[in-house]
Amino acid sequence: MAAAVQKKIFSKNRAVKITLRVLSYAILVLLSFMCLMPFYWLLRSSFMDLLQIFDNPPKLLPKPWVFTNFSDAMKVVPFGRYFGNTMLLVIVNVIGTVCTSVLCAYGFSRFKWKYRDTVFFILICSMMIPGAVLLIPTFLIWTNLRLVDTYVPLMLPSFFGGGIFNIFLVRQFMTGIPKELDESAKIDGAGKMKILIYILVPALRPVMTVILLFTFFNVWNDFFGPLIYLHNDRLFTLALGLRSFIGTMRGEWHMLMAASTLIIIPPLILFAIGQKHIIGGITFTGIKG
Repeated sequence: MAAAVQKKIFSKNRAVKITLRVLSYAILVLLSFMCLMPFYWLLRSSFMDLLQIFDNPPKLLPKPWVFTNFSDAMKVVPFGRYFGNTMLLVIVNVIGTVCTSVLCAYGFSRFKWKYRDTVFFILICSMMIPGAVLLIPTFLIWTNLRLVDTYVPLMLPSFFGGGIFNIFLVRQFMTGIPKELDESAKIDGAGKMKILIYILVPALRPVMTVILLFTFFNVWNDFFGPLIYLHNDRLFTLALGLRSFIGTMRGEWHMLMAASTLIIIPPLILFAIGQKHIIGGITFTGIKG
């Protein structure tokens, strides 16, 4: 009798677990569909002409398929130049952000100096300041320096710490590296920079990869910064160049969709390659912090 009751309870618990698992997967599929729907809409619209995009009711698939949108978009807007401009900003910002965030984190985690923790606390608190509050003062500073309509406002800040969040990430990761490694290197005659370059930097590769990827995505997708500081169309980035398809009277939405599809391909490829590094780097940072 007891065995039968136990078996019945076991079967009931198993049914509950299966039901919960099915519900979990159903919710995940629904959420995935909601996230992928905008991307699907962008992709299907890039193969339509202007009339098909505004069909009512909307079509799920193009009919007919228009493949010339991509070549036409490349002819209308000088995407080769915009791609080069964007890559210049990406490379410079990645170098500046990774190098200076590591240096700042090195100072906060490996050196003891007066008010170190207080300064770090103030920096962390400054992350709560909305970017919109700093927009006008920052723009006035660059205007007075006569550096508007140049790449300097979009590149130079990355060489001054690389962002508080990045400093925080590296600092948290670095505090988990045993200081005995530093002491051993000092005994062998290594200076502070040698310790950083040869001992700490190899151990920081996961979190440095995370910062590299985040910086790439931020600069590649940045629209607001170039919109404010760049006026000469020869300096435009890819994100800003997309505006060229939207006129005052009419927008070339089919070309805009095609160009947008081309622009999101590099970040998608990079994310697919580096997603393990992103998850691993952030996880290790959380554990070691």
